[in-house]
Amino acid sequence: MTATTTSTDRAARDHSAGRPRPPRQIFGRRVVRNRLLVGLVRHATLIAVLTIVLYPLLWMVGASLRPGNEAFGTLNFLTSNPTLENYREGWNFGQLNFSRFFLNSLAVTTLCVIGNVVACSMAAYSFARLNFPFKRIMFALMLGTMLLPYHVTMVPQYVLFNELAWINTILPLTVPKFLATDAFFIFLMVQFIRTLPRDLDDAALLDGCGHVGIFFRVVIPLSLPALGTTALFTFINTWNDFLGPLLYLNRPELWTVTLGLNGFLDATGESAFGPLFAMATLSLAPVVGFFLVAQKLLVEGIATTGLK
Repeated sequence: MTATTTSTDRAARDHSAGRPRPPRQIFGRRVVRNRLLVGLVRHATLIAVLTIVLYPLLWMVGASLRPGNEAFGTLNFLTSNPTLENYREGWNFGQLNFSRFFLNSLAVTTLCVIGNVVACSMAAYSFARLNFPFKRIMFALMLGTMLLPYHVTMVPQYVLFNELAWINTILPLTVPKFLATDAFFIFLMVQFIRTLPRDLDDAALLDGCGHVGIFFRVVIPLSLPALGTTALFTFINTWNDFLGPLLYLNRPELWTVTLGLNGFLDATGESAFGPLFAMATLSLAPVVGFFLVAQKLLVEGIATTGLK
């Protein structure tokens, strides 16, 4: 008891006298104070993990710069004799220029992004701010659609679009987006709008705004993070979609980038892997660029940070 009291009093006197306390001990060892060493270990670990994650992408880029017969010749993503022949051959592969596939994908993706942002934001505002009969039941049914796999509704949708004579057009890929069919984005924006204070709505009402004015002048400007997240995920999902265009676009002049890449694969064994890797590398550029532009909104939207 005396020894404990003495050590405690000594530590208190040292602290009052301005002398630094001895470093704490964990499991009999002193805590490492060398921040430089800790930082080096942390960054080395992150670089190693990042290299493992990015290796397939780096290998694909390296394979796109090798001659066609050397695409699978090594696991190294570097090449001693790089060439751009795969890019020239891939861009003019077959009867159609690959620029047509990029334009088709850009048109479909742009319409889908606009449709999702407009329709889902309006549906989210109605669920978050308006009161109407069976609101809770309809919201629960909307969330229940997230549990349905796409393959369950694929056949009925195809029959419907076939009856409407929409096959071999981009309408089946774009029109549903303007009808707020993506429940996930509606739920995301509902949760975001609920974080916005209702005092702003009341102030807008006093200034003579109705629900349309509140939606466009108050909610939309404050919901840019959620809208950016919706636009980003819609862009990525639509640009990378393969099953939808495969079902509804049968004519080569209507193919998107994903279908164009599939054209490099031949069941007879004459697949052009070099041009395939080259065009696959180019197809990542719009996704990476869009992500770099919207990454700040993506982080804020996922965190659903509203007005504090």
